[in-house]
Amino acid sequence: MADWVLHVDMDQFIAAVEVLRRPELAGVPVIVGGRGDPTERAVVSTASYEARAFGIGSGMPLKIAARKAPDDAVFLPVDHEAYESASAQVMETLRGLPGVVLEVIGWDECFLGVSTDDPEQVAREAQAAVLEATGLHCSVGIGDNKVRAKIATEFGKPRGVFRLTEMNWFEVMGERATRELWGVGPKVQKRLAAHGIDTVRDLADADESELVAEFGPRMGVWYHGLGSGIGPAVVDDTPWVARSHSRESTFQQNLTTPGEVEAALADLAGQAFDDCAAEGRPVIRVNLKVRYAPFETKTFGRKLTAPTMQRQDVVAAALALGATLDADREVRLLGVRAEMAMPQGGDGVERTPVRGRI
Repeated sequence: MADWVLHVDMDQFIAAVEVLRRPELAGVPVIVGGRGDPTERAVVSTASYEARAFGIGSGMPLKIAARKAPDDAVFLPVDHEAYESASAQVMETLRGLPGVVLEVIGWDECFLGVSTDDPEQVAREAQAAVLEATGLHCSVGIGDNKVRAKIATEFGKPRGVFRLTEMNWFEVMGERATRELWGVGPKVQKRLAAHGIDTVRDLADADESELVAEFGPRMGVWYHGLGSGIGPAVVDDTPWVARSHSRESTFQQNLTTPGEVEAALADLAGQAFDDCAAEGRPVIRVNLKVRYAPFETKTFGRKLTAPTMQRQDVVAAALALGATLDADREVRLLGVRAEMAMPQGGDGVERTPVRGRI
């Protein structure tokens, strides 16, 4: 029997949970975000497939989604508790499958490690088990490592199964744009294009030293391997060790004075610190995210002079970063992220340079 990695991804998870609670919404464009009021400042958390057909997607401001949405679209508020409960039920169901190792990477996705001669059969069993237990559908990507399994899922959506391995990697991915690789965003795609690297095969055939010069010794090697679908293959059920905690807020009215910005930052930094303190780990770095009106976002941070378990130190660091903001510009969003020291012994699970756990 061969070792396989299966990536299970819930189809339109948040919207599907809402439709399950409200069957009358089946087939209707459903947009979930904020408090469900498209006149307020918030972004789309998820959109049903029916809504996506109108160009509505995650991260889009609700006001823009409302302009794109048809008259029968339904906007709903985010209900974190409902999604967390559904996620726990999904993971418990998958964990109960015989012979699998489960590694959770998000509330709507996970990896399964299994030794079998028929990974498609295991995938179908996983889909059937989740549907029976929760009423929710999922797609499954099959790969010989985590990168290929993750990418394979997109070809299986919705409710399907797709296998992507070293054998068919270039056949499936070779002529596709680098943006279709997991972990390559628009900025990285643009930087690759500046070197004449436009497709996945271009990336695989590129000079690694050129990529190292552009992205550094860690990321350059990672991106070069990504062109060939190279990635970790071990599924590990070791619990995820959080690196940081963050809090952010989108303001219904722009902040226009330094005093308003300071008050908001102090509150957000305090909340982020409390999340870290609950884990009993000191904060070592503080990062600030700001979105100026109308929609320009910047992030920056600073390392603390010493690890701290004191709230005032984290708040002070956030305020110091806030003091560098452009006082002449209105602010529509602020966020504070507090990075923590790793626990003794660190995190023994193999990690990739991008997208966290895999």
